[in-house]
Amino acid sequence: MIGRVGTDVLMVAVGVVVLFPLLFAILTSLKGSAEVDQYPPTLWPHTLTLSNYVSALEQFPLGRFLLNSFVQSGTITLAQLATASLAAFAFSFIEFPGRQTLFFVFLATLMIPGEVTLIPNYLTIRSLGWINTYAALVSPYLATAFGTFLLRQFFMTIPRELQDAARIDGASRRRFLWAIVLPLSRPALATLGIYAFLSSWNQYLWPLLVINSTDMRTAQIGLAYLQSQEIVAWSLVMAGVVLIVLPTVLLLLLGYRHVVRGLTAGAVKG
Repeated sequence: MIGRVGTDVLMVAVGVVVLFPLLFAILTSLKGSAEVDQYPPTLWPHTLTLSNYVSALEQFPLGRFLLNSFVQSGTITLAQLATASLAAFAFSFIEFPGRQTLFFVFLATLMIPGEVTLIPNYLTIRSLGWINTYAALVSPYLATAFGTFLLRQFFMTIPRELQDAARIDGASRRRFLWAIVLPLSRPALATLGIYAFLSSWNQYLWPLLVINSTDMRTAQIGLAYLQSQEIVAWSLVMAGVVLIVLPTVLLLLLGYRHVVRGLTAGAVKG
């Protein structure tokens, strides 16, 4: 009993430490500018106000920044789900010469740092005339080796008897994938979708490199734009932080069970 209580207390303490920056941002966004600048600083606001959120949306095009991030993240998520599902299905259920070798070569791309591909990707995007477009934001991330590996590991846990039964019933490979494999793989698909959305939502370096116009900036670039003003209003900055973080927090809260199931279900068979 003592050990269990100690573990619970330790977990609560770690949770408080992890959540404190988010709590501090929320409380600061609800303060007035005078209260934010006072010394010594206070944690809890004396008066709650939502004017910082209104000012952040009126003074800066945060709505446009959030829309650009939603377009970027949503497109990348859907594209990675489609490409990773097709590639994982091929590596799992289709026999062809050199399948294992090709799969290991595919996995080897995970060892290449993303920074190495920045310059080649930028030169390609510039040569195509896609600078300051949504195509520049999403095109290098439409396929993912990690997503293929994740789904392939999950697909390998699906009994091969289902494939044989579908073949006997006259189902094509496309029908088998669409009607049997994908419905059974919803935890893995949800895991990949959440991971892809969060990864693309938090991108900073690539959007900063290929986007020059204000109208095409993403949320992360917009947040840096708030901090680059001559006089930094931290209440406005924290309001922007909350608005930018809120979609990712809601997505994670809605899908964390699928994330746990998806990451563990495919870890028992290789």
